[in-house]
Amino acid sequence: MRAKTRVMAMCSTAVLTGLLGAMAGSALADTTGMDKAASADGKIPAYAGPQASPVDWSYGKVRGDFWKHKGEKPLYSIDASNVDKYADRLTPGQIQLVKQKKGYRMDVYQTHRECGAPDFVQANMEKNATQAKLDAAGESLETAALPGMPFPAPKNGAEAMWDHLARYRGVGMEWQKAITGASPRPGSSEWILAESKQTVFFPWGKKGVTTPQQAGILYGIYFAYQTPAALAGQGLVQRDFFDKSSDTFYYFTGQRRVRRMPSYSYDAPQIGFENQYTVDEPWLFNGTLDRFSWKLVGKKEIYVPYNDFGMFNFKAKFDDIYKADGVTPDARRYELHRVYVVEATVKPGVRHVASKKVFYIDEDSGIALAGEDYDAQGKLWKVKEAYLIPVYELHGACDIEPFVQYDLSNGRYVIDQSTIGTNTDIRWYDDVNDPRFKDDFYTSESLRSVSER
Repeated sequence: MRAKTRVMAMCSTAVLTGLLGAMAGSALADTTGMDKAASADGKIPAYAGPQASPVDWSYGKVRGDFWKHKGEKPLYSIDASNVDKYADRLTPGQIQLVKQKKGYRMDVYQTHRECGAPDFVQANMEKNATQAKLDAAGESLETAALPGMPFPAPKNGAEAMWDHLARYRGVGMEWQKAITGASPRPGSSEWILAESKQTVFFPWGKKGVTTPQQAGILYGIYFAYQTPAALAGQGLVQRDFFDKSSDTFYYFTGQRRVRRMPSYSYDAPQIGFENQYTVDEPWLFNGTLDRFSWKLVGKKEIYVPYNDFGMFNFKAKFDDIYKADGVTPDARRYELHRVYVVEATVKPGVRHVASKKVFYIDEDSGIALAGEDYDAQGKLWKVKEAYLIPVYELHGACDIEPFVQYDLSNGRYVIDQSTIGTNTDIRWYDDVNDPRFKDDFYTSESLRSVSER
């Protein structure tokens, strides 16, 4: 049995050149920005349309048990013995994980292209195809019809990142128990783990049309610690914006007061994770774009995490999924998909712990599914994965929530937004009348009200 330490946690261009194919348009591209056609070799099929939600699924049942492709077997596996054979369809980070981590394996399955969106989201995307725009700096989302992918056919890296940041996730999500953790240090068996109750709210996620100005915030997040006992009751609210850094407030039970946490953004270390996790790393990237120059390098066919229901099995045991050196291969699933490759380089005169970030964004959903960070010397440093599924509550839309980030320099990794081992599922809401999904819940005053005992 592994020991657990539960502590507070907040929630080279040259290398890429060999990876990238030329970016090409298609007569079959539609308002989603995707190429509906199959790949030339047929390994990526034609777009099949959004998957219908299973009629016999309801919240509380394990999602993967009701997926229509359940029971598929891998086509093949990629490991240290054959990684060079598949290198042209792997990212630099994936190759390094296979070569560096003993026993690391990627099981590749049949590709399914079934991410879509409800009709009203599709209607907004049609508007955005000609009307959405960034601000004069090319960094903030100034005009868009939300919910809906702002830039269905992104022309630059910033637009592609906004598709990820403003993806449709309903009006919000809820975790009865979310797990955030950092794996043991080399030579140790002690995890850093925290459990919290969380909600995330998107005021622009409701049916209809909402502009960034009308919404006010990109999202609000609230969480309250459930364990350890000494921290139970402490909590946080954070408001992320379309055009500026986030505001964060924290409730300290010992002081019985709420404090504002200035500068808790960008590459600030998240509290309690021994500098393994920064504020702008949740969901692969989180926050404003202004410290980087963003370049849309091209499109590439690569193996990405897709239909990863194993990472959403809240009834699975933590120790069966999260091993000391990484996520068990049996819980991860990879498919061949076309992705936009986006490279972010720190601007001259601007500080960030990562000199460069690279993201691989699914053309069908607009979601970043893999990424890498490079250190100050330009060396590959962190490798990231996010796990996508079709969300049954959202009528064809796909999303990521649990994700993993490997630090190649020390062998550790971070997990977040996981429900593995909690016996409770994430819940998405397409519509809800609940005070926790209203703007005034994500304020310092509300935090004080719900936190005081």
